[in-house]
Amino acid sequence: MTEHGLANNLTEYGDRQFALYLRRSFAKAMGFSEAALDKPIVGIINTYSEFNNCHHHFPELVEAIKRGVWQAGGLPLEFPTISLGELFLSPTSMLFRNLMSMDVETMIRAQPLDAVVLVGGCDKTMPALLMGAASAGLPAVAVVGGPMLTSNFEGERLGACTDCRRYWAKYRRGEIDLATINQVEGQLAPTAGTCSVMGTASTMACVTEALGMMLPGGAAIPAVYADRAPWRGCGKTGDAIGRATACAK
Repeated sequence: MTEHGLANNLTEYGDRQFALYLRRSFAKAMGFSEAALDKPIVGIINTYSEFNNCHHHFPELVEAIKRGVWQAGGLPLEFPTISLGELFLSPTSMLFRNLMSMDVETMIRAQPLDAVVLVGGCDKTMPALLMGAASAGLPAVAVVGGPMLTSNFEGERLGACTDCRRYWAKYRRGEIDLATINQVEGQLAPTAGTCSVMGTASTMACVTEALGMMLPGGAAIPAVYADRAPWRGCGKTGDAIGRATACAK
């Protein structure tokens, strides 16, 4: 018989009933009721980090996802994984992608989960989440953080991070001075979210959507738009979370 909810993946004490009793006791210490603990558990894998500018808005996004899980009849439990911010890792974020995927798979397998919501955005983060979830084999749905908005400089639209290289090349050639490149630096990334151009983060989001891991249209909604919030009505991410929760029951 397949176990669900808190009875999944019990800690090994040699007595399953004792393990479940102890787990429920500690869960109640976190304020969960009997009714809540009987629901299917939907894990929310959060890749937020203060070293990851692409995921700066994730605390609010995850709270929205939790509301969607509650509305669909599940118990949302958030947990972290490795966060790969492209510009804040040495020597490169790509070095850590497989490590992150192993962390995702291990924690999905180890914890009492019936389904998972994969919350990511950066170009190494989404592949790592998908790889780990596929290996773990639980019902999963992805929510990407979405791209940042574009900005402008002297009447020209700026998109991170294509224009960053273009303007840096101008600076290196002596076509613009230090004061100008400093102004551009302050305008390139005006909001939270992944790069606003069709770069690798947007590509991975579109691939995730094409694979059927999120609802159509979910890849390209800007990070700061209200439509990014998962609980908003029919055709939005909330429906996908509902399906993942239904599969877990």
